[in-house]
Amino acid sequence: MNFKNLLTEYGKKIKSIWKTGKIQRASRITYDVIWNIILFFLVIGFVGMFFGVGVGAGYFASLVKDEPIREYDSMEKDIYNYEETSRLYFADNVYLGDIRSDIHREETNLDQISETLIDAVIATEDEYFDEHNGIVPKAIVRALVQEFTNSDMKSGGSTLTQQLIKNQILTNEVSFERKAKEILLALRLERFFEKDEILEAYLNIVPYGRDASGRNIAGVQTAAQGIFGIDAKDVNLAQAAYLAGLPQSPSQYTPFLNLASGGGLKDEAGIEPGITRMKVVLNRMYDMEYINEKEYKEALEYDIAADFISDFDSEIDNYQHVQDALVERAKDIIMEKLAADDGYTMDDLEENDELKEQYSILADRDLRRNGYHIHSTIDKEIYDAFQKVAENFKHYGPDWSGPVENPVTGETEKITQQVQASGMLIENSTGRIISFLGGRDYSLEDQFNYATQALRSNGSTMKPILVYAPAMEAGFVQPGTPIADVETVWNTPQGPYIPGNFDMRYHGLLSARAHLVDSYNIPAIKTYAEIMNDNPVDQYLKKMGITTLLDNEYMNPSLAIGAATHGITIEENTNAFTTFGNNGKFVDAYMIEEITTSDGEVIYQHESEEVEVFTPQTNYLTLDMMRDVISQGSASYLNSQLKHSGVDWAGKTGTSNDTKDVHFVGTNPNVTMGAWLGYRIGKSLECPSCDLYHSNRNIKLWAELVNVATDIKPELMAPSERFAQPEGIVSRSFCAISGMLPSDLCSEAGLVTSDLFNAKFVPTDVDNSLIRGDYVMVNGKAVLAGPNTPKEFVDGDGITFNPEFLEKHGYDKLRDITQLFPNVNREAWEKISLPSSELGSEIEDDGKAPSAPTSVKKSGGTLTWKAPSSKDVVGYRIYRADSPDGKFSLIGNTVENDFSIPNNNAVYHVKAVDYFGMESSASKEVVVGDFSEPEEDQKKDRDKDDNNKDGDENSGGGNPGDNEDRDEEQEPEDPDSGGDEDENGSD
Repeated sequence: MNFKNLLTEYGKKIKSIWKTGKIQRASRITYDVIWNIILFFLVIGFVGMFFGVGVGAGYFASLVKDEPIREYDSMEKDIYNYEETSRLYFADNVYLGDIRSDIHREETNLDQISETLIDAVIATEDEYFDEHNGIVPKAIVRALVQEFTNSDMKSGGSTLTQQLIKNQILTNEVSFERKAKEILLALRLERFFEKDEILEAYLNIVPYGRDASGRNIAGVQTAAQGIFGIDAKDVNLAQAAYLAGLPQSPSQYTPFLNLASGGGLKDEAGIEPGITRMKVVLNRMYDMEYINEKEYKEALEYDIAADFISDFDSEIDNYQHVQDALVERAKDIIMEKLAADDGYTMDDLEENDELKEQYSILADRDLRRNGYHIHSTIDKEIYDAFQKVAENFKHYGPDWSGPVENPVTGETEKITQQVQASGMLIENSTGRIISFLGGRDYSLEDQFNYATQALRSNGSTMKPILVYAPAMEAGFVQPGTPIADVETVWNTPQGPYIPGNFDMRYHGLLSARAHLVDSYNIPAIKTYAEIMNDNPVDQYLKKMGITTLLDNEYMNPSLAIGAATHGITIEENTNAFTTFGNNGKFVDAYMIEEITTSDGEVIYQHESEEVEVFTPQTNYLTLDMMRDVISQGSASYLNSQLKHSGVDWAGKTGTSNDTKDVHFVGTNPNVTMGAWLGYRIGKSLECPSCDLYHSNRNIKLWAELVNVATDIKPELMAPSERFAQPEGIVSRSFCAISGMLPSDLCSEAGLVTSDLFNAKFVPTDVDNSLIRGDYVMVNGKAVLAGPNTPKEFVDGDGITFNPEFLEKHGYDKLRDITQLFPNVNREAWEKISLPSSELGSEIEDDGKAPSAPTSVKKSGGTLTWKAPSSKDVVGYRIYRADSPDGKFSLIGNTVENDFSIPNNNAVYHVKAVDYFGMESSASKEVVVGDFSEPEEDQKKDRDKDDNNKDGDENSGGGNPGDNEDRDEEQEPEDPDSGGDEDENGSD
């Protein structure tokens, strides 16, 4: 049977069975069973699905239950809070650079970003960006499945919207709760914002690794600049693809090393991951038809590594001292503002360290995130010139090497340090800090700002601001007031304090002006001691911006010469001197003019405020004294160094103990400039091998800084006007001994001088320091004649010190009154006799006659001799005989050591006379002329001399030459001849 017949046979059987109805009945039963089974599973499935959705929805609701429902304003504030880096500016809106922060970001607008770059980002991060409503469900499901199955092949499920939420509102925490909130907020964000707004925000916040300097960067504009050195609007296809690929793993794909490694390019292996990622981005752009095949292939072949900038020349890297100073001050300003917003004052913060620290942290964060524009007072051109001067200056002095103690470990270690320098230039009337020199350089080893941070002793620059100006304000001294520079002891809690002067000498009674001009210490300390109890630190220094001194430090006498416990800054010192340049009114120095938001809203504007410190009269007198410091005093070297002459400068030098610091501060009617030299760890600046004295090295630096600033801004630095003399300043004559109006005796003594006065404090009493009296010169000193003093040696009707005056001023306690005699006009002072009680034991009557004069000889027409060793000799009597064996008679007397004689034949000797009238024995004789005898008589005389070898003191003999030679040989010089230097009061 063939197949066809078989098929026919089976067909007949099925047809026969069908007619019976058995097949229909069986099929209906099967259908019912299957359908019921399917229906059952459908019902179970729908119930399960609704249950699962309900459970999921409930779980989702539980995850987001704590998330508040955000309104548009809240989300806008969060989304556009880019933590933008704040910008710094020099004066006149000259851009300086951006503040260093944890992440560097520069905001840009969408229209300033290349379309190619936008396409690359969308193709890489969110291909459905233009279509979805914040999330892509299938991407979320895929991510969940991969999470539950622990798949090694995980794909991102976040849209650009979700990434923006994660970066700006939420955190990077990996959890279902954070993901649920992210989805909820993404959906809400899409309701409030346009796609372009979301995209712009995303491109401004996304991290992009590091720039060439090693800084962390965020935002596409910052990335384009920091990686390729171009703007985001100018990138080509390959560069766009490279940038778009970075956010997936910024630290891995960035081509640059981190900041700790100094920045710069990675090696070839280090940059390869980023290039590979760029190719993946290009492939996605090609697949999504953003680019064609030709563009794709060309971009793949593009040498992207050649576009990486090798050195990111950040302008601010050249101005680290400026940035540090501005950031610190801006932080203080913002801290005060934030505290005030919360109802706190700065006094509250100063009294609560924890509160102050809290607001300090908030201010620092605010400053580094909120994109402020900080406008400073610093003149860029002058600042640059200052740095160049510092770089090229040749007279710092040598480096110092030696052992120092490490303050951390306590161990001694050897270091080498160079002389450091600083300077500060301030406008007097406004307090505007025009420029400064923070140090010789800014390096990893030394980032210290010596102008604004270093606390140093300001030495004698303290004298005008703490001593002389306050003392003149109180009427205690005037420029001409005599002050005794003599050895003085102050009793302090630490023990006796015996200061000295820089030249290790004392200078007697000089005016306050002269003491300031030559910077003598003891008169300054004496003057300060008179006003010290009135706390001139609070009365004056604090008003002039000096705040680093301790509360009770004003009770330290040595503060008058700058010996502060911790010191003051060069900025504070210069700042205080601006008071003199501003007619006695202080305007505090400042460096920040204003702070604005990136939108231009002013949040801080500096307002200068004047504080009256000194009256115009006191101020002018102090200036006039400091003019002399430059014209003839300790800063006289300056005149030879100034390039621009004719400027009315007044100033003061200062040197700290052990010569560890040297200062000079000068002011003119417009500006004040201060300069300093010293080692960071204080060591002596003395340098015998240096071309310049240590103080002059600093004056030269000061002059060079002023010269370059004047070249740039002559109208500011070199005003043609001089300090104007105010009303109430008069010139008056006075006695240099007492400072009172001249008496007839003071005029007779030649000790009347004159100076400027505040008319309010012109002396009204007549000098009483001198009285009339006879005197003699004893051992170089004028002494009142005693009752037995020979009249021929007495200057009748002489002048002497008034004992009552000496006692009133404590001068009677001096070991030697002649310590009061200055070198200026000293011959006039030496004519004043001293009270007889002054020499005390020196002129006690010992009952003995003085020694005879020695080394008597004739020189031309003059008889000369040496003084005997006796201390009480008042003069000499000269005796003459007509022949060697003739009788001597008195022919004259003198208080000098010489006497004129005629050239005729005669024999002379000299006798010394003391204060009590006793006369010495005769000196050796001097034969003048020719007393020739016959040869036999001469032989007899020689024989006679041989028999009498002891000789007769009063006898002569021989020719004059022999006699003179014998005098020299037989009479040794008295080693005490000429007196004792200390007792003579010699300087």
